[in-house]
Amino acid sequence: MILRLSLILLATTSLSIAGPLEPLPLWPEGVPGEADVKLPEEKVELKGEHKIEIMSNVSTPTLTMYPTENGNGASVVVCPGGAYNILAYSHEGKEVCEWLNSIGVSAALLKYRVPRRDGLEKHHAPLQDAQRAISMMRSNAKEWKLDPKRVGILGFSAGGHLAAMGLTSDGKRTYPVDKKLDEVSCIPDFAILVYPAYLKNPKDENALSPEVTVTDKTPPTFLVVAHGDRKFVEGSALFYLAMRRHERDAELHIFNKGGHGFGLQNTDELISEWSSLAGDWLNAMGFLKK
Repeated sequence: MILRLSLILLATTSLSIAGPLEPLPLWPEGVPGEADVKLPEEKVELKGEHKIEIMSNVSTPTLTMYPTENGNGASVVVCPGGAYNILAYSHEGKEVCEWLNSIGVSAALLKYRVPRRDGLEKHHAPLQDAQRAISMMRSNAKEWKLDPKRVGILGFSAGGHLAAMGLTSDGKRTYPVDKKLDEVSCIPDFAILVYPAYLKNPKDENALSPEVTVTDKTPPTFLVVAHGDRKFVEGSALFYLAMRRHERDAELHIFNKGGHGFGLQNTDELISEWSSLAGDWLNAMGFLKK
């Protein structure tokens, strides 16, 4: 409780939160492999009781910075979910960036390509976008007043799967390298995975999906999921067990109730406290220290 109070005081006394900057194109040199991709015009709709901002038909991916003045130097790329078909852009994106700002963390909202591209893995284009986003954060760390050794990633549902792949990748890219942006590592320094999807291998209930490979070098990870999230809860447990067996830092919270897709706080269940727990974890791991 004392720690959470101190984080609240930090947010209200020493930080100046300017709000989002203009979106930055991830691929100023041209989106890789998309010259012949034809999609309907990008669309944003408000849906459901909570008027969630849903974005579809993304063909021009961007990174929107949410900077903090007098922040602690840590930064996080935020990946909304949406089954790799749409992006739940508000409650799994904008609101999360604002929360990160409140604890002194600079955030970057990733608008990655959706829907899934025909003939490719569901995550092929989004992973390229996530890797470029992490590289951009590190390449611009000095100008953006970021610590290049404290660049994390946070994802929900499909965005959690995307974050897990970026975290566990070997750093190889499937796109032409830009010397100005891609000379630095594209592997995050830590991850927060919120009800991540697709982590469980559909052909082996006791194994992770083959594209998610935990090793003895996988960076620290915080995971949260609901016991009632029947389709995806076991994937989080398997990821945690893999981290444990490789002696990597990890923290897993499984709440009895909560379902799937609630975002930052769109639920009355106890699981809505996940952001406070994640903030405690970030602080305990040393990621919030200047």
